[in-house]
Amino acid sequence: MKTALITGASSGIGRELARVHAAHGGDCVLVARRGSELMALKEEIERTTTTKVTIIEKDLSLPTAPREIYEAVRAQGIQVDILMNNAGFGLLGAFAQADEKTTLDMIHVNITSLVALTRLFLPDMIARNTGRILNVASTAAFQPGPLMAVYYATKAFVVSFSEAVRYELRETKVTVTSLCPGPTKSEFQQAAGMTNIRMMSMPGIPTSRTVADYGYQAMMFGKGIAIQGAMNRISAFSTRFFPRNLIMRFVYALQSTR
Repeated sequence: MKTALITGASSGIGRELARVHAAHGGDCVLVARRGSELMALKEEIERTTTTKVTIIEKDLSLPTAPREIYEAVRAQGIQVDILMNNAGFGLLGAFAQADEKTTLDMIHVNITSLVALTRLFLPDMIARNTGRILNVASTAAFQPGPLMAVYYATKAFVVSFSEAVRYELRETKVTVTSLCPGPTKSEFQQAAGMTNIRMMSMPGIPTSRTVADYGYQAMMFGKGIAIQGAMNRISAFSTRFFPRNLIMRFVYALQSTR
């Protein structure tokens, strides 16, 4: 089975992607800032499966991190067959009042590190003419997001970037999939300050495991854009037909405090 490198693997969708891949018999390289959580996940996976797990403790808001990850993998002689760019975070609040460092770190993690890791690992996949890349975006990618302006914009970038690279690879056996979940039960909302907004009171919010199972299957099938959940697919499609001001008013209301 293939070896997958998964960023943001210490919690949420990333942690579940690691569990799903391990359940399919693949080895894992797990990347995140929190080494203790990575070690706990490594011990769990190696206790319950035959998977070999390598952990790399890195902060992807730092410009040097992607190159250091790539070099660490190469130094250990690990061939990365699947790259899952899952790391990312959001921040609720008006842009003009948002913490400057946190905002810029968000761009580094959600965009810059994703692009850098893709650029580092993709040529090796092309040379072997095989590989899978899963870039975790969001249904936020399909419209502007007042009260989370930068987060929504980063996810729009991820989808646009992934689609373009996917097209460039159309004559190879390397695929790029954009996973676009909607609201998900995970640590993301707490970290972003979103636990008390109207959006999170909507019925039927899936677990991180549900999203991970869906995204993993879509990636293995080589799907381009994978929007988890029927209502999320309808919502993403419908943004093409409604006036942008109306859409932004709706998003603003959903992201306001209950």
